[in-house]
Amino acid sequence: QVQLVESGGGLVQAGDSLRLSCTASGRAFSPYAMGWFRQTPGKEREFVAAIELEYGMTRYGDAALGRSTVSRDNRKNTLYLQMNNLTPWDTAIYYCVAARSPPFSNSASRYNYWGQGTQVTVSS
Repeated sequence: QVQLVESGGGLVQAGDSLRLSCTASGRAFSPYAMGWFRQTPGKEREFVAAIELEYGMTRYGDAALGRSTVSRDNRKNTLYLQMNNLTPWDTAIYYCVAARSPPFSNSASRYNYWGQGTQVTVSS
């Protein structure tokens, strides 16, 4: 069974940076792509960023573009999301996701595995 466990969330101030981590475990876990979504109460899940693991292609949602970097350490089986210049609009639960197969997508429905989420709160 595949498990994704996020860490690194917390309370930060506007303008700060934060790095989220996602550790994956499970027998023969070899995803096609991994990424991050976020959600706030009353809103739909929003795509943040993803990385295709064979060639390292990345894609970013509008809110993350230019402020965030998604990366993966294959040796550690860990996914990262570095976020800079945070604003209160970034306050959300951030979920780590993984897809078993193509296409490389920003659609939540394409991701088969989801972590429990980590709360990020940005104060003004």
